[in-house]
Amino acid sequence: MLLMDEPEGSGVDMKNVGIYAKVQDPRCREVAGELIEWLKERGLRPVVEVCLSRYLECDDGVDADELPAMVDLVVVLGGDGTLISAARRIGVREVPILGINLGSLGFLTETPVSGLYAALESYLSGNCTISDRMMLTVTVLREGKELGVFEALNDAVINKGAPAKIINLDTSVDGSFLATFKADGLILATPTGSTGYSLSAFGPIIDPSLDCLLITPICSHTLTNRPLVVSADTEVNVTLDSNMENVMLTLDGQVGVPLRYRDIIKVKRADYRTHLILSGETDYFEVLRTKLKWGER
Repeated sequence: MLLMDEPEGSGVDMKNVGIYAKVQDPRCREVAGELIEWLKERGLRPVVEVCLSRYLECDDGVDADELPAMVDLVVVLGGDGTLISAARRIGVREVPILGINLGSLGFLTETPVSGLYAALESYLSGNCTISDRMMLTVTVLREGKELGVFEALNDAVINKGAPAKIINLDTSVDGSFLATFKADGLILATPTGSTGYSLSAFGPIIDPSLDCLLITPICSHTLTNRPLVVSADTEVNVTLDSNMENVMLTLDGQVGVPLRYRDIIKVKRADYRTHLILSGETDYFEVLRTKLKWGER
């Protein structure tokens, strides 16, 4: 695996390329069809996610969860949401991801569609850079029993659906009590996720090459509560101390888990990482300036 900021000159032995796409977007489907032909012309085997294959009228689509075990590289066509979904599916397989931005923002899918084939050529020749991103493992306990284990690239968010009510969230770090957050909710984010929901809740932006865990309260009822960055080696436990309905745990804004009174949410760094292929055309700070419009009046 190539490391961040360490380009390598030797070629990559690659045979099978997985393709995920935002299937509702006609442009994504069009680019996917062109990509399939490009790969075939170079003796590579495209492995197409089943929903996309139906739009393209292919007969050999593969289930989205099974695809990562069959490929050496994944190309994601769409926006950050599509890439984040693919990253969770890849999980422990740690297959490199090339994200192609056909969405609106593109913090993660930073390669424009015009750079798709150049980025693939660079990866095949070994002349690319890969950014390793920390992921989260999130475990939900109910009455002492494991309810489920989930993964997240961006964040795990605990929030409530009922308006005009706050929830109490007893929070500890490695067994040491931190605080009872009285708030609309709590965000537990990776550095990658620091530019997501946490940013809108006034959390800091964290360089994604770092390993740490960001704890950001949502509309805290206590003005002294502020976002906190802790070591990635710690485990954060949050206990729901409010007996109310419509409290949810949401992973990456895409997977929801209803919570009950005294449920415990345990969050720690995952044992595996997401590997994002960078185009080399921009760096992270240029992406920040561009996407957040820094310096503009």
